[in-house]
Amino acid sequence: MDGRDLVRSMKMIGSAGTARGLRTVRAAWRRRRADALALPARGVERARVPGVVREVEPGPGGGTMRFSRSELTIRVAVNGAVFWGWDGAGPEPSYALAGRCPEADPRAVLEPDKDGGWRVVAERVTVVVSRHGAIEVRTPGGVALRRDLPPRWWEPAEGGPGRWMQRSEVSADARFFGLGGRAAGPRLRSGSYRLWNTDPGRAFDRGDDPLCLTMPVQLVVADAATHLAFHDTSWDGSVRLREGEEGAGSGHDRPGMSELRMDGGPLRCWVVVGTPARVLLAWASLTGAPAVPPAWALGHHHARGFGDEQELRSVVASYQERGLPLDVVHLGAGPLDDGQVFAVDQERFPKPAVLAEELRRDGVRLVSVVEPAVRAVPGDAVHDSGVAVDAFVRDASGRIVEGVARAGDSVYPDFTHARVRRWWGGLYAEGIAQGFSGFWHDMNESTSFAAFGEATLPRSARHALEGRGGDHREAHNVYGLCMAQAGYEGLRELLPEERPFVFSRSGWAGLQRYGGTWSGDVAAGWPGLRASLSLVLGLGLCGVPCSGPDVGGFDGGPSPELYLRWLQLGSHLPLFRTRAVPRAGLGEPWEFGPEVLEHARVALVERRRLLPYFVTLAHLARRTGAPYVRPLWWGAPEDRALRDCEDAFLLGDCLLVAPVLDPGADRRAVRLPRGLWYDTATGKRYAGPGQVLVDAPLGRIPVLARAGAVVPVRGADGGLELEVWAPAPGGTGGGLVVRDAGDGWDEPEIERYVARRGVGREVVVEREGEDGVREPSHPVRVRGLGRPDQM
Repeated sequence: MDGRDLVRSMKMIGSAGTARGLRTVRAAWRRRRADALALPARGVERARVPGVVREVEPGPGGGTMRFSRSELTIRVAVNGAVFWGWDGAGPEPSYALAGRCPEADPRAVLEPDKDGGWRVVAERVTVVVSRHGAIEVRTPGGVALRRDLPPRWWEPAEGGPGRWMQRSEVSADARFFGLGGRAAGPRLRSGSYRLWNTDPGRAFDRGDDPLCLTMPVQLVVADAATHLAFHDTSWDGSVRLREGEEGAGSGHDRPGMSELRMDGGPLRCWVVVGTPARVLLAWASLTGAPAVPPAWALGHHHARGFGDEQELRSVVASYQERGLPLDVVHLGAGPLDDGQVFAVDQERFPKPAVLAEELRRDGVRLVSVVEPAVRAVPGDAVHDSGVAVDAFVRDASGRIVEGVARAGDSVYPDFTHARVRRWWGGLYAEGIAQGFSGFWHDMNESTSFAAFGEATLPRSARHALEGRGGDHREAHNVYGLCMAQAGYEGLRELLPEERPFVFSRSGWAGLQRYGGTWSGDVAAGWPGLRASLSLVLGLGLCGVPCSGPDVGGFDGGPSPELYLRWLQLGSHLPLFRTRAVPRAGLGEPWEFGPEVLEHARVALVERRRLLPYFVTLAHLARRTGAPYVRPLWWGAPEDRALRDCEDAFLLGDCLLVAPVLDPGADRRAVRLPRGLWYDTATGKRYAGPGQVLVDAPLGRIPVLARAGAVVPVRGADGGLELEVWAPAPGGTGGGLVVRDAGDGWDEPEIERYVARRGVGREVVVEREGEDGVREPSHPVRVRGLGRPDQM
C-alpha cells in the first residue's frame, strides 16, 4: 500500500463510520496483499509485431494469413459482420455473443491484392490486409472507413498473458460514439476513456470516467458510412481517441485515431458496416435481441429508501390524491433485513406480500433492490446454501474472498459459473413470494460499500469463466452481465408465463438480452442533467436500448427548475424513474411547490399517454436492435450538423425531443432533420433541415412530431388511439403499432399504417396488411391541420 492508498483508506474511515471504515481498510489491505502474492510482477517483456505474411489459406467466409510472428483469421458472417482474430483467437467463447457464432458467408472470397497483400471481398464490405498485417475496412465502392495498423504485443519473457495495443485510423470527418455509458458524450471527443466498470463512490458528473457500464464498442459515423467496431475482450484497458481534422497540414486531412490498449485477453474484433439501422440490426443478431420489458415497466417508477410500510403507503396515497400517475415503486436497501439478499425487515414491513397485492390492485407494482454481496455469517440461509454449492469467489490459495458491503463482511457469488447462476436464479423465488414484480441490481461492479468506488474482489481472485478458469482481471467487467443473466433466467424459470423485469447498474456487451440499466448515482446539477442524456444515447448506440437516469440526481437537492426539467426529460426516456433521497433534500414532486407540481402532473400524464408508443418501440427494438432514443443523425448520418448535435434526440421515428438543459431558458434552438415538423403543443410548423428557435416555457419542453407520423397513444377512455400528424399537402407518411398481448410471451402483431394527404385538408389513414388496405383498427385523431400561416 503506497501513500495515496493510505490517504484513501483514511478517507474511508472518516466517511463510513469507524467500525465499517476499519473493516473496509482491512479488506483493502487483504486485497492488495493477495494480489501482490498471487499476481506476478511485470518483469522483462518482449515486444512483438506480426511480421511479413508468409502463407495464406482460404477458408469459409475469408481465410487465414500466417505472418512470420503471428497468424490472422478473417471471416465474414452471413449477416455482413466481419470477424478477425490474431494468434488463433476465434469468435468463441464470448460473453458478448448470443449463442453460437453466425455462419460464414459462402459468397465472401479471399483473393490477392497489390503489394503482396490480400483482400476478402463480400457483398457489403471489403477487407484489405497488407503484407505487414494492417487491416483496412472499405465500403463496396472502395472508400476506406477504418485502417487498423499492425498490432503490437508485449509478452512476459518468462511466459504468461501479454498486453497489446491496436492503433486505428478513421476518416477525417468521422465522429466517435459508444464505449458504453459515458457521461462526457454522446459524441466522444479527443481524450482517453478507460474500460473498467467502476462505481465512482460518489455522485458523478460530466467529467467523470469510467462509470459503471463500459464496453469496447465504438460506433463511428462518417460521410461514407457508419461502422461499429467491437474488440471482444473483457480485460482492463483504455481507448485514446483523437478526432480528425479536414484540411490539416497544408491542405491535407489528418485522420481520426483510436488507440486501444488492453492488459490481456485475445486480440479479436467484429466490424459491421452500413447505415445506423443496419449496423444495430447486425449487432443485435450477434449479441442478442433486446429483452422486452413488461408493459407496466414502461410507466413511471419511483424509488425511495422507505423507512416502513406506513411511509410507503403514505407516498403512494399522496401520488393518487394529487392525480399523479404512478406505476412502480422501488424499495431501496433500507427495507432489507440487515442487508440480506432478498429478505424484508419484518418489523417495518410485516406482510410484504399483502402490501404488494393491495398496491397491485391500484395499478402499482413493487420492485426490490438486489446486491451480489451475501453476509458472511454461518447460519444465514443464503450464505449456507451458497457454501453448499461452492458458489463463492475464492482467492488464489483457495480461501473464500471476503469484502465489506452494505450487509457488512460479505462474500460474493461467482456468476461466471453456470451452476452458480442457477443457484442464484432460484433465490428470486423468495422475492416473488414477497410480492415483488421486478428487481434492480445494484453495487454489482462489484464495489465495496462506503469505500469510494473501491473494487471488492482482488484482481487475483479466481473465477470459473464457464470452465476455462481465470482471475478477476478477466471476469470483472462481465460480473454484472453474468449476474443479470442469473436473475433473468431464474425469473423465466420461476414465472414462465411472464416477461422478467431486471435492470442492472453494471454490465457489458450483450446486457440487453437480460434487461436494461440506469445511470447510477448522477450528480444533482445541470451538468448531471446533460450527463443523463449522454448515457442513454451512448448505451443505445452500443445495443442497450432500455436505460434512464434517476430524475433529480442523487447527491443533493436540485432546484425546483432543475427538478422539473429533469422530470420532463425523463418522461421521454425508456426507463422513467424519479427518486427521493430525503437526507439529500430530494423529495417527491409536491415538495417543490405548487407550480412545479402542476407542471410535473403534465409530464407524468403525458408519459402515460405515450405508453402505447413506448410499448411499440420496445417490441421494435427486439426485432431490429434500434434504440428507443436515437441521435438526430440516425436517419441522415451524412448530415454533419446533426452529427454534432448532442442536446436533442429522436424518440423512435415519429418524435423529436429537445430537453431544456440550461437554467433560466424559456426558448431554445433546435436542429431539425430534413422534412416538416410540428410543435406538438402549439401545432406550429417548422421546415428542416436547419435550426429553428422554439418556445420552451417552464411547463414543457419542445417535442416535435414528424409530418405524416402515426403515433399510438392512450386515449381519454384508456384505449389505444392513433394520433396522426398531417403530411405536407400531396405527401404521405405512416407508422407502426405493436399492441402488447400482455406481459407474457405471445408474439404481437405489427400493424402498419399509412397516412395520405391530397392538395386539400383531407387526410386518409389506412392499415396495410397481407390482405390489402383496410380501415384503421383504432380511433384516429388528425393533428396539424392548422392555418397555413402557422409556419
